Amino acid sequence: MPELSIIIPIYNEARLINESLPKIFNLALDKEVIVINDGSNDGSLEKLKNLKNNYEFQLISLTKNQGKGTAVRRGLSEAKSDYFIICDADLEYEPRDIVRLLNKIKTLPKNTALYGSRFLNNKSWSGHYLVNKFLTDLSNLLFNAQLSDMETCLKLIPRSALASIKLKAKRFELEPELTAQLLKNNYKIQEIPISYQRRNYAAGK
Repeated sequence: MPELSIIIPIYNEARLINESLPKIFNLALDKEVIVINDGSNDGSLEKLKNLKNNYEFQLISLTKNQGKGTAVRRGLSEAKSDYFIICDADLEYEPRDIVRLLNKIKTLPKNTALYGSRFLNNKSWSGHYLVNKFLTDLSNLLFNAQLSDMETCLKLIPRSALASIKLKAKRFELEPELTAQLLKNNYKIQEIPISYQRRNYAAGK
């Protein structure tokens, strides 16, 4: 059984996946990679099928777009590893940070999730940051937490947590739902800083 399941939801990322996904596939980890094509209509599925000629990963294709939360939940239903992490395919995050997260979480108690925070070492006072800070502060207030980046994509979580957290999110509400469910079920959340390069709308965000 691999150590880590990497769940990658994809919707209309044909411009980027030939560049972004190999960086994840080539990580020197004991891993399984589960890619969920969420009803893309831009040629992403064809590129994913071509990538399977050179890389080993599980490909799940949904016939219509159902949202990130639905795609992730579908991927998690196939996960078999000790831990799981969700990773976008849009080049905003640095895949090598996944290695750091996995090495760190193995030193922590079993009831701990590890988040990669974009803001521990860098606070960019954009509208995006301010919205994120509001949502993070609200989560901290509601659940007595001390997070700096609740909305981060890179959340490394023990797969055993899926026995107690019940995910229902269909779209981007997945991020606060995951955090709330973990904290309500007595999981501790720690953070380490990660690299982040935000895409703007002109770049296809």
